[in-house]
Amino acid sequence: MQTTPGVLEVITGPMFSGKSEELIRRLKRARIARQRVACFKPDIDLRYHRTAIASHSDQTHEADTVRTVEDLRAALATRLDEIEVIGVDEVQFLSGEIIPLALELVAMGKRVLMAGLDTTFANEPFGPVPNLMALADKVTKLSAVCMVCGQPAIHTQRLGQSQELVVVGAAGLYEARCRAHFSPHIDEHASEQLELTTQP
Repeated sequence: MQTTPGVLEVITGPMFSGKSEELIRRLKRARIARQRVACFKPDIDLRYHRTAIASHSDQTHEADTVRTVEDLRAALATRLDEIEVIGVDEVQFLSGEIIPLALELVAMGKRVLMAGLDTTFANEPFGPVPNLMALADKVTKLSAVCMVCGQPAIHTQRLGQSQELVVVGAAGLYEARCRAHFSPHIDEHASEQLELTTQP
């Protein structure tokens, strides 16, 4: 174990706030600095690319998919000596076991970058992200643009009536909303009316 600890950086915010884009930016800068980088994402998130993390603005960075935290641990085990920077996107989809793993990596001197939603569509803490935020050296909380009024948005609005926690999707299933226009239990009719009122 190295005597100098690493750092844990968390990038969070609602959908469409640029979390993946910011993660990609930091990973690319690390590569420019000739640091050895590894990137991972849960295999539940295959919206844009199977072997890369991708932002809504079409930026990508090569990534390995993992099903569980144990899969992530196993994927790292054979490469830990050569990896300096570890990125994980959509970390909200992983179990709480990601927290001790992140702290182990930091204790080994690694720079650990984790990006994910901090709250669910019902405005409740999402998975391990709030605890990771509490333990992080640096937290970057991004905002999006409210699709109703154009003000800064901190919420992810699900359109439709599904109450399942995980419904993977992007535009058409979710919108960014400010506090004034966020409703955790909006129905399909209301979402259709809101879409009509926001059209030019």
